[in-house]
This record gives sequence, structure tokens and C-alpha cells, in this order.
Amino acid sequence: MPIMMEKLYDALRAGNVPEDKARAAAVEAASFENRIAKIESDLMLLKWMVGFNLAISAAILLKIFL
Repeated sequence: MPIMMEKLYDALRAGNVPEDKARAAAVEAASFENRIAKIESDLMLLKWMVGFNLAISAAILLKIFL
């Protein structure tokens, strides 16, 4: 059984959306949320990598010129 957003499903059902369409929309929204979470974690890793690279570059420049 695929993961779905229960609150979205309940809201769609309260709005008289057919059950199969409400379930499909809730499952699709849950998969979209999972993709966004993965992108956010990848972005955090990239931020750390850029910060580390800047720190090492600054240390090398200081070592060369001082």
C-alpha cells in the first residue's frame, strides 16, 4: 500500500471528491513531499561542501600571502 497524506485525503473526501481520485491525489502529494525532502537534504550537503571549500581556499591564500 503506497504512502498517502491522510489529512489531504480526508479533506478531499469531505469536499465530495470520489474516493479513487482523492486517494490518488493524496498518494501523489505524499510522493511529491518525499522528493522535496530529498532535494532539501542534497542542498544542505552542497552548502557544507561549499563552506568547506571556501574555508580551505581562504586558509591556502592566507598561507601563501602571509
